[in-house]
This record gives sequence, C-alpha cells and structure tokens, in this order.
Amino acid sequence: MKKTVFCLFASFAFFSFSYAQTSYTGAVGLGIDLWDDATFVGPSGKYFFSDNHVGQFDLGFEDGGTILTALYSYHDEFSGAAGLRWYAGIGPSIVLIDDFDNVFALRPHAGLDFKVDGVPIVINFDWRPAIVLSDAGDNEAGAFGFGIQYAFD
Repeated sequence: MKKTVFCLFASFAFFSFSYAQTSYTGAVGLGIDLWDDATFVGPSGKYFFSDNHVGQFDLGFEDGGTILTALYSYHDEFSGAAGLRWYAGIGPSIVLIDDFDNVFALRPHAGLDFKVDGVPIVINFDWRPAIVLSDAGDNEAGAFGFGIQYAFD
C-alpha cells in the first residue's frame, strides 16, 4: 500500500507543476478509498456550495464490501499556485460488509485538490483516517483517498 500511496502522490505532484485555473463548481468521476487491508473503488462527486465550502460523496466497492462516504470540506488556495488548493474537513462513512456487522466511522480528512488548466480535470489526494464509532471494525490511521474527476462550471 505504501508504494500505491507514493505513486499517487508522485502523479499528483507531477500534475501540480503545470498552470491551472481554480474555478469550478462541481466535479464527478472516480474515487479510490485506500485502507490498510481494503481498496474501495467507485463513483465520486463534489459540489462547491460557496468558494470555500464543499460537499463530497463517494460510493466505493471492494470484494465483499461497499463504503458510503459523505464529506464536508473547507477549501482554500495556495498563494502563487494557480489551480492548487488545500482542504480539510470531516464526515461519516458506513462500510457494509458481507457476512459481518456494518461499520460506522467518522472520517476527518486533509488533502490537496488540483484543477488542470485547459481541460476539465480535477485530481485530489487526501489522508482520511477512520475513527470507528460502531462495535464492529477497527480504527484506521493509514487510510487515504484519491480521485480523478471531470469538472464543470
């Protein structure tokens, strides 16, 4: 998993060196939720309620499980880095596991969001640990999110 996280971060850093525009109101695409022992892949969407306040919804599938995640984030730009934003927030996740009790977790998160200039592509990467609030499941400090999405105005 460490190699996967490194490759995702290196790809994100590579794209962040080009110029970009920061304005978009929403995006839909592919989201990946990387846990220590599971990788959930599925549709992801985000919407800017204002310049800084964002809602995001992820639905991920993995062999024997499904995760539903709804996140609130505060986004802000880096001075002098067009298209690159940092964000932080919190939200719940529900993990539905076959033949096992469902897991309810709180997901604080912090990461980077990059809008590619000239094309409607958004790339984001974040650290999103899971604080398990249900009886089933364990806390997960090493959980990460990655997304590539089509942006719209």
